[in-house]
Amino acid sequence: MIYQKQLKADNLSQLTNENTISTPKYDREHLDIGIVHLGPGAFHRGHQAVFTENAMNLSGENWGICGVSLRSATARDILAKQDNLYTLAILDKKICYQVIGAIKEILVAQEQSDDILARMSAVNTKLVTLTITEKGYCLGTDGTLDLTHKDIKHDLESPENPVSAIGFIVESLKQRRQKKINAFNVLSCDNVSGNGDKLRRAVLDYAGQFDKPLQLWIDQNVAFPNSMVDSITPKTESYTIESVSKAINLRDNWPIQRESFTQWVIENNWEGERPDWENVGVIFTDDVEGFEKAKLRLLNCLHSTLAYAGSLAGFETVFDVTSDEGFYEYITQLATDEIIGSFRPPKELDVISYSHEIIQRFLNPSIRHLLAQIAYDGSQKIQMRILPIIEDNMALGRSTKLLSLSVSLV
Repeated sequence: MIYQKQLKADNLSQLTNENTISTPKYDREHLDIGIVHLGPGAFHRGHQAVFTENAMNLSGENWGICGVSLRSATARDILAKQDNLYTLAILDKKICYQVIGAIKEILVAQEQSDDILARMSAVNTKLVTLTITEKGYCLGTDGTLDLTHKDIKHDLESPENPVSAIGFIVESLKQRRQKKINAFNVLSCDNVSGNGDKLRRAVLDYAGQFDKPLQLWIDQNVAFPNSMVDSITPKTESYTIESVSKAINLRDNWPIQRESFTQWVIENNWEGERPDWENVGVIFTDDVEGFEKAKLRLLNCLHSTLAYAGSLAGFETVFDVTSDEGFYEYITQLATDEIIGSFRPPKELDVISYSHEIIQRFLNPSIRHLLAQIAYDGSQKIQMRILPIIEDNMALGRSTKLLSLSVSLV
């Protein structure tokens, strides 16, 4: 289908079904940038950017986002034609749509490094966030910065023209220190255990290679909180573009689709300005590790169990196998009898409600999550997802009957 008009700021008033398509409620035209995000991929645009959008809709505060692509120019080139607007399709039994305006600009590192450093060192920038995967931290097997990594070698030789996330963070902090501008805080949003601690190690190791006073200044002034994120965000396909464009009756060339459930847990160990995230569902806690353990033991253990058993039974997706009455009863009993009680949940989490919510997520007909994808590399996954639960249950004298079946199927 050919749409006469593109999704753009001037066309928002022409959206169809205005009552079911949410649009920015704040003054986007005069929105200042307060966050620089490294790695504006699908997960960021469907998760952290949405939390920030919702916070601004609630408070009207200025927390516009500058997205920084470290490699590809695709996101910048597509979204620039849409005034950096895009549609979030929230997939559930009923699909809802929200136009997201939090991202004000996207810059590309290979072409605009000076502009990126200027943005990161600007007074208005209070926070740098990242979704670059653990590989982007450039750490070696011993947990310290890999000085042989090609990007790190490049940046140490030419620190004022960085290519790595670590190089950009340190160089912009150096410029802020020289200009006597307060440091920003750095928040990793990667699906990595201890992500803030690992990022802090990389940044301090890098700064210490050429500027010990800068390293000390960063250590004393920059917070690197750990965080945990969760939400299934399927890849944008051609059918996504067509279905979303049809729903809003404007052409959106890069929408995002995501399940309705979303979780963001951030370590509550830092000061400084930040969006009003806690009023739109973000949990600030002293026990991020406890939330990570709950996710591993309930979401990931049940996922792996369904993947192995369901595949053998001839099912293809999580929805298909969970819809089977026998499998539904099995994972419900597994969660109740052998997983809940194997660990101490964080005080902010109602673990029984959380387990019920997870199983209901599996019954989302709009999410096509392949069992084969979850089962891949199973011998590695069970070491984190299943074996520790068995060990803890044995120590506590609890049953491991159902868990043992899960392991036997790998």
